[in-house]
Amino acid sequence: MRGLPLSECTLPALLERQANRFGDRDFLRIGALRRSYAQVRDAAAVAGGTLAGQGIRRGDHVAVLAANRVELLDVVLGCAWIGAVAVPLNTALRGEGLRHALADSGSRLLIAETSLIRHLALVERPERLETVWALDGIPEQPPPGYQIVPMPESAGPVAAAPVEPGETMTILYTSGTTGPAKGVCCPQAQLYWWGVHVTEALGIVEGDVLYTCLPLFHTNALNAFGQALVAGAEYVLGQRFSASRFLTELADSGATVTYLLGAMVNILYSRPESAADREHRARVALAPATPASLQRPFTERFGITLVDGFGATETNMVIGAGPQEQRPGYLGPVRAGFEARVVDEYDAQVPDGTPGELVLRHEDPFAFATGYHGRPETTVEQWRNLWFHTGDRVIREPDGWFRFLDRIKDAIRRRGENISSFEVEQAVGLHPAVQNVAAFAVPSELAEDEVMVAVLLEPEQRLTAEELTEFCSARLAYFAVPRYIEFVTELPLTANGKVRKSVLRERGRTPETWDREAAGYQLSR
Repeated sequence: MRGLPLSECTLPALLERQANRFGDRDFLRIGALRRSYAQVRDAAAVAGGTLAGQGIRRGDHVAVLAANRVELLDVVLGCAWIGAVAVPLNTALRGEGLRHALADSGSRLLIAETSLIRHLALVERPERLETVWALDGIPEQPPPGYQIVPMPESAGPVAAAPVEPGETMTILYTSGTTGPAKGVCCPQAQLYWWGVHVTEALGIVEGDVLYTCLPLFHTNALNAFGQALVAGAEYVLGQRFSASRFLTELADSGATVTYLLGAMVNILYSRPESAADREHRARVALAPATPASLQRPFTERFGITLVDGFGATETNMVIGAGPQEQRPGYLGPVRAGFEARVVDEYDAQVPDGTPGELVLRHEDPFAFATGYHGRPETTVEQWRNLWFHTGDRVIREPDGWFRFLDRIKDAIRRRGENISSFEVEQAVGLHPAVQNVAAFAVPSELAEDEVMVAVLLEPEQRLTAEELTEFCSARLAYFAVPRYIEFVTELPLTANGKVRKSVLRERGRTPETWDREAAGYQLSR
């Protein structure tokens, strides 16, 4: 659906356009719920009417604390319909993280699952938060200091507000690994451009069925809705990822397209083979951060082509190739409508083949986020010299293909070699006993870095440091094999599930850390 006038690249305009075009065609499935294109448009108008009837106006911020359910989607659509701003919050937020998101977003209203409202008891009510709507009834012990009322009855529909493509539609919080989470201001037209670029990259067409079980409070699942809307496809929203149920749910959905993350690829591939591996219709999956060693074996086993690429909450799908052009270990080339460079610490472009920071720019208006809510200084810093700075260390090959190396702050330098913590984590994560891993730098006796990994094992699994070292030796350059290994019972995580490596680096080695050199273990080269 390229070529629309920019004024028609808002969510209300897209809902209206596709409802008129497709009418009764199936568009949305969540559990037993079914809605056509016309019904989704009408539900947005009704949700907008309910919000407006309770005093929510254009530009107001509405937070939502809920798992994947139709009410969460309705709030996002209803806010966009009347020009309010939806703030979907991670359901794992607690304490200071929850308080920060509510206060920082400036939300007037919070709509929450009743079971999650109890977490407000440890959170001082932000000054601007006026009311909490309980989705499933008033809790037995309401947290003090909050006005909590039942979710209002649905009001009649209202006409769509004349929203502009650059108006903020959602604020999505990205977890900070070293500081408070930042609220990314995503404009109305960004959802349209996500739809355009990912449908082109994956080859999504009318009649496709898109299944995702990723959380709707993240950009991935929300933008999958935009892809279905733009393509005239059907959107099926699952509850959550379960390794044991994923293939069955994928088959039951009738999906032709699905969405995975690199860790999910690893988890699914490590499970025993079964007949369910091929009892589905999915032909392709958007799967960023796929381990290079699994890209082809996964496709051969499951019949699903994995498409890697680069996108972020602040950007769009800027880098990526089609399903038949994939190269294991590569993100792909820059897509039409975007610019990408690799630069040094002074923002000077480096030659092909030289590692540097990936910086990005868009040509189409409002294809990227417009900045961070309430943080003009951070916005200017991140977009300095009019390029968005990703913080990712990459290489651009002479043929224009990009290869991801690491987050810049996570890079490790040992014996004159630059080591990617990302590659170390991928290698360790391939071991079937490993549930999660973090690789990070610790100081050595030689005033340089040594490689350390904190490893979380699967329940009831056993693994020794020597066995893991042997496993890594076959999969990593000798200088990248971890010297220090520590098996942990948990990893410090952000609300979005990212490992807080700053905590691990600060803690460093402990009495429980295994040291390969102290143990006299010799690596084979």
